[in-house]
Order: sequence, then structure tokens, then C-alpha cells
Amino acid sequence: MKIEHLTLFDLDHTLLPIDSDQSWGRFTTDVGWTSREDFLLKNEAFYQDYCRGELDIHAYVRFTTQTIRDKGEALSNAMRERFIQEVIAPALKPQALSLVAQHQARGEAVMIITATNEWVTRPIADLFGVKELIALQLSRDANGWITGEIEGTPTLGQGKLTRLVQWLDERGLHLSELTTTFYSDSINDAPLLGAVNFPVATNPDNALRALATQKGWPILELFATA
Repeated sequence: MKIEHLTLFDLDHTLLPIDSDQSWGRFTTDVGWTSREDFLLKNEAFYQDYCRGELDIHAYVRFTTQTIRDKGEALSNAMRERFIQEVIAPALKPQALSLVAQHQARGEAVMIITATNEWVTRPIADLFGVKELIALQLSRDANGWITGEIEGTPTLGQGKLTRLVQWLDERGLHLSELTTTFYSDSINDAPLLGAVNFPVATNPDNALRALATQKGWPILELFATA
């Protein structure tokens, strides 16, 4: 596999102006699958943990996948299609689609790398026209359905860099031999941002904005005119 320039994008609050995982949780409440009072409070507490860099990712994944595990594969997949059409598609911004397309047009390999699970994010990556996706992998049972556990290394913090290195190793590639760019909004992504040639703090949270300013990384306000 020949790659010379690899461009990586975080997803939530980087390419999307929303958090897809949080939005899926709110959507399940809107359609009556979860209790507004109970679910949204817990969901928000996990999100605040994430923002502080303190998320228990295993507990979070068990929590966020409980509903689809209860509802089963067929019903959950159908509801996911509604979610993509009603929530995600309207949130796509021309400037984000254009940014991805610009890198693709230059012949770069483009990947989305996200801490959100692959069940939620695979169809979203497809909307961006991005084939390569490294997302949180969900463990599957003998019937191929989600168990609530995580398969392999979670794509959170240092885990994103670990998973990327694994992906490259499987293809006989090495990070040091590539030209690499990474767009992210979150201080949680500092390990991977620090490992690429061209880190871009994109719609950055306060902690990442401070780090980018200190290190002289460019800051992109992708949704400033949205």
C-alpha cells in the first residue's frame, strides 16, 4: 500500500459541529427509547468527564450501547438510518466537506480517527466520502451483535496513536516515513497531534487552544462562519 501523505481527521467537533455519540444518545431519548430524566443526566456526566480527560471509556461504552443491545440488531440499524438522515446529514457543513475533499484532491490518503464507536461513525465517514476509519471497536458475540465491551485498544488519548501505529504496521508502513497532518478539536488528542508533522487545532477546546498557542500550531476555526 503506497501512502506518502496521510491526513487524519477527528470527527466530533472537528468535522462535525456536534458530538455524534452524544447526539445519538439524545436521539434515542427523543424517539422514546430511553428516559430523558435518567439517560440524559448520565450522558452529560460522561461527556463532562471526557472534556476533563477523565472518561472511563469502558463504563461509557457499556452505557451508550445498552439501548441497542436491548433493542437488537435489526431495529437498531433501522433507527440508526433515521438518526443519520434526521440528525447527522443536516449537521454536515460545506466547509468541512470541502476541507476533506481538498486533501483528497491533492492525492493524500485521508482517514477519520475517532473515539466514538464504529457502529455510530461508519455511516458518517461514508457521508464524508472517507473509506479509512479508525474508531472505537465494539466486541461482538457469536451472532455478530454488540456485547457492550471494547475490542482492542480504545481510540481515546494515547490510544489513537497506538491504533494508528498498528494500522500502519499492518500495511508495512511507518509514521516516521510519511508526511502526516492531523485535525482535532480536543486536548485528549494531544498525543497524536504531537506525533504528526502538521498538527492543526481545529475548533479547539480551551486546553488545546492553549497548547497550540504555546507550541505554535495553527488554529483553524472551521465553523466560525457556520
